Amino acid sequence: MPNPPRIVVLGRQGAGKGTQCARLAAYLGVPHLSTGDLFRTAVRDGTPVGVQVAGYLERGELVPDELVVGIVQEHAAAEGLDDRGYLLDGFPRTIAQAELFLGSDGKGVDVAVELDVPVDVVVERIARRRVCPVDGWTTIVDDPSVAAVPCPDGHDAVQREDDTPEAVRRRLALYERETGPLGPWFAQRGLLERVDGVGDPDEVFDRILGALRARGLLSAA
Repeated sequence: MPNPPRIVVLGRQGAGKGTQCARLAAYLGVPHLSTGDLFRTAVRDGTPVGVQVAGYLERGELVPDELVVGIVQEHAAAEGLDDRGYLLDGFPRTIAQAELFLGSDGKGVDVAVELDVPVDVVVERIARRRVCPVDGWTTIVDDPSVAAVPCPDGHDAVQREDDTPEAVRRRLALYERETGPLGPWFAQRGLLERVDGVGDPDEVFDRILGALRARGLLSAA
């Protein structure tokens, strides 16, 4: 690859963005920038922004654009993402964010990969998701009645407060209204690759690599 790729990954909550981004970042050797991780760090450290973010997360609401863009721009500058390439996970969330961070023509990104997973599937996945409150390590349990799962770091992964059915429904409704239009926005600029996100994680990963190869962002297998 002549230049490290700049990739945005889209998808409903529970579509598998975090899992696939972690694998893809390791495969490509580019930074994985997750707004969720940035928010959790700010909340954990009790920064002024973290205090504001915590209130929205506890209510199961999306964080306002001005807070999101500020956090991402700060980290992008500090990490030199323009030269190193990147995977943006959970950002941009709205067309306004995309135009501010990537430009109105979207030229600040090479491709937007949208993981296509139906609503009923992501709701079921989220009900079984357990997250480590310390480092964000995530797993999916077979039995939704299981309250906690041991993490590799020795802590317990538990159900997040904003993963309750009521909070999930609110987040999905907000996603459709605010983030849903991003797919067509990227498509109109010739930047969208829609990938089937249902199935074994290995199969989904192979589909993503295939989409990147079709774009000339990876060498042929």
